Amino acid sequence: MTGHRFIELYSDTKSLPTEAMRRFMMAAPVGDEQKDEDTTTLALCERVAAMLGQEAAVFLPSGTMCNEIAIAVHCRPGEEVICDATAHIVNFETGGPSALSGVMIRMLNGERGIFTADALRQAIRPESRYAPRSRLVCIEQTANLGGGAIWPLAVIQEVAQVARQAGLFLHLDGARLLNAAVESKVPAAAYARPFDSTWLDLTKGLGCPVGAVLAGSRDFIREAWRLKQRWGGAMRQSGILAAAGLYALDHHVERLAEDHDNARRLGVGLAAIPGIRLEHERIETNILYFDIAGTGVTAEALVRALKAAGVSMGAFGAHRIRAVTHIGVTAADIDASLGIFRRILSEPAADAGLLKANRPESFPA
Repeated sequence: MTGHRFIELYSDTKSLPTEAMRRFMMAAPVGDEQKDEDTTTLALCERVAAMLGQEAAVFLPSGTMCNEIAIAVHCRPGEEVICDATAHIVNFETGGPSALSGVMIRMLNGERGIFTADALRQAIRPESRYAPRSRLVCIEQTANLGGGAIWPLAVIQEVAQVARQAGLFLHLDGARLLNAAVESKVPAAAYARPFDSTWLDLTKGLGCPVGAVLAGSRDFIREAWRLKQRWGGAMRQSGILAAAGLYALDHHVERLAEDHDNARRLGVGLAAIPGIRLEHERIETNILYFDIAGTGVTAEALVRALKAAGVSMGAFGAHRIRAVTHIGVTAADIDASLGIFRRILSEPAADAGLLKANRPESFPA
């Protein structure tokens, strides 16, 4: 790699805390979180609960823990969670719902990770001693494997109405909820209002090093705290980490629009390269998938060649690649990445060793 810094487009989880965020973290007042004595952590939880229109919140080490705790609070063993087949809880949480909560997953085939109220209605099981009981509906905002697609508020409300009529709980996987809010101009609280639980990830576009915040009713959070303790998620002076979240909410939310612009910039450039086809013509937020079958190169081989040249992306199949923009990527980085793409694909002889096919990998969010 020469001539430019390493460009990280593998995921927004690769975003790094800024120097200003680091200084803010180090100055944060702290105490024992488990004794409710860490004022910075308490402030973050109160802030997120208010942002999402919920009564209370709890700071957790990861978004996966948010999802798994929510499932465990809402469901009993043998019950069923309904979600899209592309959902994070299905594909990237190592079987957590079954291993930790003993629940089944009923998968729906939506469009770009978004299913309809009619699809949910048909999936809800009638009460029977022979069948698992439908208990929880999960929605992922934005839909990662759907290319960062935004669940429209009207569709969420329709799905929620069907769920409520059937007596089901609702959980919002808010890994990129603020991306949806910034792009759609719909407040995060409006998206969260129909749900019994929801969460915000701090480590993606917001650029924090650790953490997510799960929100819901006071009773729900009381039970969530018990599982946080049981599963080893309770911390001590967590305010150093929580401070990053407070800083990000003040400084890094509106700038998510830049990530969306950069993703579209990248998409336009990639679509102009022979042999590359965008999976979704409309790039809604900061995630894009594209197919390179027309280049005659495998995704794993091209990703390896790109990394050697200073650009990181992820292979999601034989010819499918994902790129994700974030706070650490500039418009100039996008242009540099496109230049490297074109060079590698136009000079196969020079990169023959790098473009040998190997087994493709599939990576998490």
